[in-house]
Amino acid sequence: MYLTRATMLLLSVLSSGPHLSAEGHNPLLPRPQEIQYGRSRLPIAGLEIGFAAGPTREDRFAAEELASGLRSRANAPVPVSGSSSPHRTIVLNRTGSGPDLPQPDEQPGPDSREAYTIKVTSDGAEIRAKSSAGLFYGVQTLLQLAEGSGAAVAIPEVEIHDWPSLAYRGTMVDMSHGPLPTEEEIRRQIDFLSRWKDNQYFFYSETSIEMQGYPLVTPKARFTSEQVRRIIDYARDRHMDVVPCVELYGHLHDLFHIERYADLAVVPHGQDFNALEPRVMNVVSDWVDQLAQVFPSPFMHIGFDEPYDLQKSSELSRVPPEKIYLDQLIRVVKLVQAHGKHVLFWADMQNVLQKHPEIIPQLPPGLIAIPWHDFLEMDYSPWLAPLAAHHIPEFASTYIHNCLSIFPDFNQTFLIIDGILATARKYGASGMLINLWTDSNQDLYRMALAGMAYGAVAPWQSGPMAREQFFSDYARIVYPPALAVEVAPALQEMSDAETLMEKVFGQETMVMMWADPFSPDNLEHYRGHHDDLRQVRLLAEQAQERIDHALALKGDPYSLSSLYLGAEMLDYAGMRYIDALEMAEAWQHMGARPSRRQVDSELHEFCNGCLVHYAAGDLMDAATELREDYRAAWLAEYTPYRLGASLGKFDREYLYWYGFSRWLRRLESRFRDGDTLPPLESYHSEY
Repeated sequence: MYLTRATMLLLSVLSSGPHLSAEGHNPLLPRPQEIQYGRSRLPIAGLEIGFAAGPTREDRFAAEELASGLRSRANAPVPVSGSSSPHRTIVLNRTGSGPDLPQPDEQPGPDSREAYTIKVTSDGAEIRAKSSAGLFYGVQTLLQLAEGSGAAVAIPEVEIHDWPSLAYRGTMVDMSHGPLPTEEEIRRQIDFLSRWKDNQYFFYSETSIEMQGYPLVTPKARFTSEQVRRIIDYARDRHMDVVPCVELYGHLHDLFHIERYADLAVVPHGQDFNALEPRVMNVVSDWVDQLAQVFPSPFMHIGFDEPYDLQKSSELSRVPPEKIYLDQLIRVVKLVQAHGKHVLFWADMQNVLQKHPEIIPQLPPGLIAIPWHDFLEMDYSPWLAPLAAHHIPEFASTYIHNCLSIFPDFNQTFLIIDGILATARKYGASGMLINLWTDSNQDLYRMALAGMAYGAVAPWQSGPMAREQFFSDYARIVYPPALAVEVAPALQEMSDAETLMEKVFGQETMVMMWADPFSPDNLEHYRGHHDDLRQVRLLAEQAQERIDHALALKGDPYSLSSLYLGAEMLDYAGMRYIDALEMAEAWQHMGARPSRRQVDSELHEFCNGCLVHYAAGDLMDAATELREDYRAAWLAEYTPYRLGASLGKFDREYLYWYGFSRWLRRLESRFRDGDTLPPLESYHSEY
């Protein structure tokens, strides 16, 4: 099975790449292209921040970001002056008037719009760049350079010349498959991603943006145009372009389940627009018009992935599927280009382009392809080479393995990002897009922050990522030293625990967390993995201790609370299946016709009154406690939409074990010598 093969490949790969931060100094992420340290230091105390020339609004924003970061580090004032100062000063020197956001035909490299230089001596410092974006990125690096704490904070003498290796570095955040993030949470995400020099935020929406004239479409799960515009303005200050990433072909069940629009789908209440229905283009045109008015980005992503009803459409119409798909793609691309937008689409190799390669040379001019792949491979050329062979501009893409997982599998995520990125460079891709999906409706984005950082850092750097050192470097940048030494190993322990869970169950561990543990198929699947499940628990419990200690030190609850919940959930999943396995082994030990005494003795271990201090009671306690922690974590980053559906899984889990305890008690009270012991899986059918 592929998932098993992929997981085993992951477990067998050794981390590679040296730790490349300079000896004795802070780690820097992304690692600058050129860096040379000196021997002196520039103390923060008494510093001012000034400008070489009249600052723009964006220059001032970068200066205030620098001042705020240094103030919080040194606990001392760092004023921003209007110009150069006779005092020791950090000078922001913008030498050009380049655009603040990524543009079509953006170029990377040492002379690019985003490139910057930093020079620090004991007398002062300068950040020099052609654009305010370059100044902003220089500020992020300078903040990472600061060493020490309190009055002793200083910046080491250093010269840096840095630039991006890929022009476009984006993160796509799913707003449609699961929870709906709050506007404030999206701002936090943008803040976080900009620290690592991401320059595009793809706002994924199927029907999560309010469209005028469609009041019945997800009325409780959408952003107003005003909210979107506020997010765009907020991102602009941080030099991130908010790109609409919408679906204009498939993935539109939220539209079609409304009866008024059901007949616009290939299958009533289905997924895909019926491209042969003339009224469809009226809707598409209306949506494109509205989106173009809300999003000033020069780019628009139109989706077109996973058209699962395409073959059905072909069968009903007797039109070849490749013609249906290509004709509709061309129509929509022309529609969007008429608004002056550059069009991106999901280059779906598996479901479309590998089945119909003749589409590739016929793709409309100006279209930017985004081929993606989400699993470990030795070579990613099959996803990028066919497009490169026809000179189709492309971004490479993959996702953080948080979707359908209890905790993100960073081990696998980092390997895939590195592999796809290397292939992207080989074939001349201009960008990298990292995706965050919420297909399980239970994913918490804050658990994935470390992966978001990795995905932003990797395409800026030219050299390889130091995977084995990443958690340590990341934690040292994000957290104070006392917390970093706890968070870094905890991240590795939780990722290792998730990898082990995938070894047992495959990659959809969140799905298996709620599966019936006594079904014959599931029992057979995990019967030989007691030691792996025990190791999951040990790793998760160690991580819980570390994160608990970090929280006790007044660590940042924004990220730490979600990490603690992740460790709790991994521990619960391990406990659940270990307990179920031990119950199954006891059942097998009793045989088909045990004595009444034997039944009493064996069931006593799992359900002595079925209240507390026994397996069924432990699981009921843990499920109810987890429910409350999960609810708090959800509401910290999401709106209440779909919370009830997610909490229902915890409620069902409690009822499962409550029902199991009653079933055991009834069995124990009624069993007599000579009776046949019912199979353990019969509880499933009764429940």
